[in-house]
Order: sequence, then C-alpha cells, then structure tokens
Amino acid sequence: MVRIRLRRVGMKGQPSYRIVAADKEKQRDGRFLEILGFYNPRTEPSTVEVKEDRIYHWLSVGAQPSDTVKKVLTYTGVMDRYARFKAGEDIAVLMEESTKMMEERNTDSRTRRD
Repeated sequence: MVRIRLRRVGMKGQPSYRIVAADKEKQRDGRFLEILGFYNPRTEPSTVEVKEDRIYHWLSVGAQPSDTVKKVLTYTGVMDRYARFKAGEDIAVLMEESTKMMEERNTDSRTRRD
C-alpha cells in the first residue's frame, strides 16, 4: 500500500519535511516513490509547496495520506480541491486556483527564532 507522508530533511534541531509517496513498510527516511512537495513548519506562517496534480494522481490510484499530511493538505485547501476534482471539475481551473493561492500564501516567510 502506498502512503503519502512526511520525510524529514534538514539539520539537527532545524527540521523541514518533504511530502513523498512511499510504500507503507519503508522507513520514514527510507526509499520513496516520488517527491510531491515540501513543508517547512519553522517559518511564520508555515511554508507549504505541493505538486497538486501529482497528489491528485496518487490519491486517485488509492494512496492514503498520513494523519499529519492530511492536516497539512486540508490546511492548504488541497483536499477540498481534490473533492471538487473527483466531482468532475476541470483540473486546469483547479491548478490555476492552486497556483494563485500558493503565491499569495508563501510570500513573506521568515524563520522563527525559537
């Protein structure tokens, strides 16, 4: 079974994550099938960049998102657009909406000083 989950990257104490499609039995930072995006929780607000068309593909062939990835995708609106995609809405319209939202959301990201 394929899972869409986070893969940790970054230095010690400074985590950032890749959103990847990986086999369920593989290790967290082990082998994966495809990189689907990037998530950095250390910025204010959190930076999220995803390849929505590829996420739609993996979800449509049965991949299951992990709980954390599901929260991140819901927060960015990807899951809502996926529901509209399944209902028959044109993918070009959804991609345009996604691009516009990502540009507006990921403009000024400053690293937090914890």
